[in-house]
Amino acid sequence: MNYDQLRHLADSWGLVMMAVMFITFVGWTFRPGSARRLDEAANLIFKDGVDDKAD
Repeated sequence: MNYDQLRHLADSWGLVMMAVMFITFVGWTFRPGSARRLDEAANLIFKDGVDDKAD
């Protein structure tokens, strides 16, 4: 394969694959049942309850 063929492949199928992956990732986060796990992950840094404020 030469450069032009690889460029054409990347322009066509590469774009399609990136679009499919983007839609999959966005759909994965908004799927039913994921809200609880995402809320737990968002609040994970507050789990210990240690206040490290510098006075």
